[in-house]
This record gives sequence, C-alpha cells and structure tokens, in this order.
Amino acid sequence: MKKTITIIGSGFSALAASCYLAKEGFNVTILEKNNTVGGRARQLVKEGFTFDIGPTWYWMPDVFEKFFADFDKKPSDYYHLDKLNPAYEVYFDKVDSIKIPDNLSEIFAIFEKEETGSANHLESFLDNAKHNYDVAIKDLVYRPGISITELITPVTIRKANQFFSSIRTTVRRKIKNSRLQQIMEFPVLFLGAKPSNTPSFYSFMNYADFGLGTWHPKGGMYEVVKAMVTLAVELGVKIETNQNVEKINVENGVVKSVVSNGITIESDIVLSGADYHHTETLLDEKYRGYSEKYWDSKIFAPSSLLFYVGFNKKIDNVSHHTLFFDTEFDVHAKDIYDTPKWPEKPLFYASFPSMTDASLAPEGQETGIFLIPIAPGIEDSPEIREKYFQNIIVRFETLTNQNVSNNIIFTESFCVNDFVKDYNSYKGNAYGLANILTQTAFLRPKIISKKVKNLFFTGQLTVPGPGVPPSIISGKIVSDLIKKQLLK
Repeated sequence: MKKTITIIGSGFSALAASCYLAKEGFNVTILEKNNTVGGRARQLVKEGFTFDIGPTWYWMPDVFEKFFADFDKKPSDYYHLDKLNPAYEVYFDKVDSIKIPDNLSEIFAIFEKEETGSANHLESFLDNAKHNYDVAIKDLVYRPGISITELITPVTIRKANQFFSSIRTTVRRKIKNSRLQQIMEFPVLFLGAKPSNTPSFYSFMNYADFGLGTWHPKGGMYEVVKAMVTLAVELGVKIETNQNVEKINVENGVVKSVVSNGITIESDIVLSGADYHHTETLLDEKYRGYSEKYWDSKIFAPSSLLFYVGFNKKIDNVSHHTLFFDTEFDVHAKDIYDTPKWPEKPLFYASFPSMTDASLAPEGQETGIFLIPIAPGIEDSPEIREKYFQNIIVRFETLTNQNVSNNIIFTESFCVNDFVKDYNSYKGNAYGLANILTQTAFLRPKIISKKVKNLFFTGQLTVPGPGVPPSIISGKIVSDLIKKQLLK
C-alpha cells in the first residue's frame, strides 16, 4: 500500500516537494488554508488589472529550469519568459536615476561613467561572485542543513574569509561611489538582512543580478505557481483549498494525523510548508522543537507594506522594476532591524508589470505595485497605511516628474496584519529568517522535526532560506530526506 503524505500549505516549497514525492509513488495531498493555491505567491485580479500579491522578481532562471528538468519538462512548456531590459531602474533624486541593462558590457560602461576604474573592480568582483554562485547554487544550497560538515569542502575552506567579512565591506573596499555601492548592495536585500550583516560569500546574489538577469513570466509570477500546480496534478497530487489545519496528532513520538476543519486525516508523513513557528503551535507543547524564547531571539527578515494600484493612464519615467533610494538606507535599516518602528523616510520599490505585459492591465492603463520594507511585529492600522501611501506617492510624483494621484482608480493594501491572518506568519514577517551567518545552513530551524518522527518542514524558515528559488530548492531537499526515511 502506498505511503500517505499530507502537506500543509501550497507555497513554492510545498508544491515542489509534492511533485518530487508524487513522482516517487507516494500518495500526496496538499491542504491549503486559503481559497487559492500558491501560499504568499497569490494573485489579485480587479477591474481588469492583475497583480502578483507576493513575489514579483524572477531571478536565477537556472533553478526553475533544473526543477522542471527533474520531470523531463521545461519552463517553456508552461509559461513564456521575457528578459527585462532594463532589468530595473534605481532613483536617487529628482529625475536622477540609473537603469541597469540586461548585459555585462553595458553595466560595466555605466559603472565606469559613474566612477573611473570601477568597471575593472566590478569585473573582478563578479568573477568571484560567479564562482560563489557555482559553489552555492549548484551544490551547497541542496544540502539539508543537518551538520556543519556540509559546509566544509576544499572550496569553502579556501573561501572561509568570505564567511566572516560582509558584503558591505567587500563592496566598499574598491567602489567609492555611493550610488554604485547601493546598487551592488541591493541584491542581498533578497536574503532579508542588512549588507553589513550578510557574509561576502553571498556575492553570488550579484551574479544572479548582473550575470543572469531579471525575467518576467508572461501573465506574472502566478504563472509559475499555475505551472507547478499543473505538474503536481499530472503526477497525481491531490490539492484541497479552504483547509485550515488545526492540530497535528502525535502518538508515542510519531506523527499520526492532522485535523483540518474538524476532520481527522490520517497520514504516514506530515510535511509543513506553512510558517514553521505556527506549525509547531499545532503540536502539543512537549513535541515542539523550538521555544517561544528561541523564536523571539531570531533575526527575522522584514515585513512589508504593499499597495496594489490601478492607474487610468500609462506611467512615465519608470521601468518595470523601479527602486527609490532617495533616502538613507542605513537609517531605514535601523528602523527595521535595530529599533523596530515605522520608518520616517522609507525607501520603497515599485513594479509596473503592465509595461512589459499588456495582459495585466486594461488598454492604456497601468498596474502598479508599491512595497515598503518594514519591521515585523509593528503596529498596523488603516490610518498608518494611508499615511505611508501618501508619503510614497508624493515622493514618486516628485522623483519621476509626473502627476499620478488623480489617476488612481483604486488602491488595495497588504501589511503585517494580513501576513498574520492569511499566512499565520510569525510577527507578520514577509520573507522568513534573515540569512546572516548565525542563521545560515545548519544553524536554521531543522527540516526534520527534532522531537516527532515522520514530521518534516520546508520553506523560507528552514534551509536554504528566503526567496522563490531557495523555496523550490527546499522542496527538493525535504523530499529527498522523506524518501530516505521511508525507504529505511
């Protein structure tokens, strides 16, 4: 008889794991709390506008290719990709921005124009970053985080100093132009930590940025979710939505079943792709691997205040992805990590996917997504949201030299309270645990439950960390561990 596996949640990591486990012949069922699949990568469709509620950046295309190749498929079997040019744009002041092209030669030229000699420094930096990418993404991140020995290889021994110096130190050793420094430090923000706390080994994110480029799946990031769902169903995975898992039942230290909507579902294996902390609250206290004190001591990646805006005209002087670095990053970062509070002068990000993909907005109109990184766990209210929307819209109009306030058809928002309500997210964080040295690899919460046999975890709070590609990899890692456990 086939072993039964129940997966809690349907984010990228859960969907990836479901595909690998179904391929091995297991009987796999996904239980999703919300009425649509995708976890944080859901979609909002309103008045002809389409928004990705969660991730909007498609980086590391090779990770997606590797995933689908494991099933003799290609991304192009499910969705069409466009490489963005410019990859993104960064604003520093009024009508003062730098566009990042889709190829290295033009990127080098832009750097050289900003600071003489910087192109050579960038080229050397990226050579090392590419090597780090090959080491990390093709090897280290696929390891399960069980022991420190996973990180000890001849290559990592040679690179040991890069684990004890920061991205900021490495970047600023040679690059002195503050605008270029910010552009080079930006990619590690995807890891949920400050550049000053992120090991320089993570320069592989710069290679992901400049070397591999930024892409857009036609229809939005939700097309990737739909592709993975299609594959999962083809492999025999059963997916049930509106399933609120209320309890994980354990007998004599072995998982036996889950209770969803009051109904007990027996299972040989339970795998949670939901928030790790929340999942452990579904266990009797004696079976929890981590205490409340443990979670409270961890450094979490930011939460976000997000706005989804329908404009009745096309927006000028911006790119598909546009970053607004017109205020001090270090001051904003302090308000996120050091003394958590609402920032006085927040940096923000805006995405206008309908500039690339006309299907995402009515003709002649624009889909806009705005994001402010904020500290998890801070106060969230309609009044605060409105205050910050007005803050960034006024700055947006000034910086891009245009009026847009009177062209807003509607605005929807998403913030800390919504992350808690919709995703059971610890303190309403958006990206999981920050990827700093003391929270890397074997130092992250374990994929295998410390106290319950046949209970596993996957996603951004365990290995390898936050982000869409790491989440897909996490699904692969946990599926391999489950297969080994069941085949013992």
